Amino acid sequence: MLDKRNFYINGQWVAPAAARDFDVINPSDESVCAVISMGDQADTDAAVSAARAAFPAWAATPKAERIAMLTKLADIYDARGDEMAQAISLEMGAPIAMARQAQTGAGSFHIRNFLKVLESFEFERPLGDHAPDNHIIMEPIGVCGLITPWNWPMNQVTLKVAPAIGAGCTMVLKPSEIAPLSSHLFAEFMDEAGFPAGVFNLVNGDGVGVGTQLSGHTEVDMISFTGSTRAGTAITQNAAPTVKRVSLELGGKGANLIFADADEKAVVRGARHCFNNSGQSCNAPTRMLVERSYYDEAVRIAAETAAKTAVDNAASDGRHIGPVVSELQYNKIQTLIQKGIDEGARLVAGGTGRPEGLDKGYYVQPTVFADVNNDMTVAREEIFGPVLSIIPFDTEEEAVAIANDTAYGLTNYLQTGDADRAGRVARQLRSGMVEVNGKSLGACSPFGGYKQSGNGREGGVWGLEDFLEVKAVAGI
Repeated sequence: MLDKRNFYINGQWVAPAAARDFDVINPSDESVCAVISMGDQADTDAAVSAARAAFPAWAATPKAERIAMLTKLADIYDARGDEMAQAISLEMGAPIAMARQAQTGAGSFHIRNFLKVLESFEFERPLGDHAPDNHIIMEPIGVCGLITPWNWPMNQVTLKVAPAIGAGCTMVLKPSEIAPLSSHLFAEFMDEAGFPAGVFNLVNGDGVGVGTQLSGHTEVDMISFTGSTRAGTAITQNAAPTVKRVSLELGGKGANLIFADADEKAVVRGARHCFNNSGQSCNAPTRMLVERSYYDEAVRIAAETAAKTAVDNAASDGRHIGPVVSELQYNKIQTLIQKGIDEGARLVAGGTGRPEGLDKGYYVQPTVFADVNNDMTVAREEIFGPVLSIIPFDTEEEAVAIANDTAYGLTNYLQTGDADRAGRVARQLRSGMVEVNGKSLGACSPFGGYKQSGNGREGGVWGLEDFLEVKAVAGI
């Protein structure tokens, strides 16, 4: 069992102020794989104080110096990538092949993309030809509290740490207590890269504890949070008295609009995307909206795809999905699958209980519901498991109306062979991102959503600007 009780504060690994052990569970077999400490107010205060003390000097470093240090971090990250993959697979159940490629790869991808953004970003610029003695100066916002989830740990850590570092901010990272091992390893990378003491700090804890302490802290200038909409609401309320900036990347209930003229792989592509990472992605296309003339065929293909989706231990090689992250998550998903059955959705694949042959571990059957209407619980709530709901539609207008009839607005998907329709419908979908015919978003695209999917954007120049204040100066 791994002992990861210490926190990283002011450039040192330090013991917690009070002993509060917390077991990290391997979701593949339900065993205790590590122990961490849960921080309290004294630990949070120490980390924030270190970040505050380090801020003036770090904010004043030249851009070239920050780029050089981020480049060194990226090189260390890549060199130790297999360690990172093993940590992610162990803590949250990503199959090891996926952990190496997608989960760990996302971290390297984001760090190096932010390096490209930084190279061309102008922190000082003239207002315009009409006001030659006016300048706009982009300055780091200050001390940032970064609160990250368990489902894509390095994706989210690097989407916050890299731009914060590039902007000249200092920070305190609170990763999910359920999957903290990858962030502990990332802190080792930061230390190895030689960032000045206090620039990066890590304190483990839960949302009610360290998360609340950070979001309400008078010496924290910004909170960047990724997680549930419920938690995002609580963070916003707790941060309000200090009027700090709060950037939120929250839940989703993505619609995948499949028209009858879509390519033959559209349904398989959509179902696999829904089941990927065991359904634990905020941008998963969990509502499949299918044109009526193609509906029966789409249901058949989706059910076959679910039946062919293997489920296995995260440590096993091969293409399969692993367990969901925790017993709490497993029980929530089981309750929602049963709710779908009780409300009259037609179960065509999967269902409640573990897959055959897997008696221990938090494994969920890839599940498909047909004949869903958009008022059913499985169409309204973010299940965060490998559960697909299929809804028929008759017209383009109805498809758009169903897609937009949700509290969320993160990512929607569109499959059609009609280029005019693709452009027309994409512009009507109320979401921060739209992917058409399987085309993924490009490097440095902004990631974020409308409505209860959050505010602010991560990635690219938008992600960097989230950590900057804008100062207008006249007379220079």
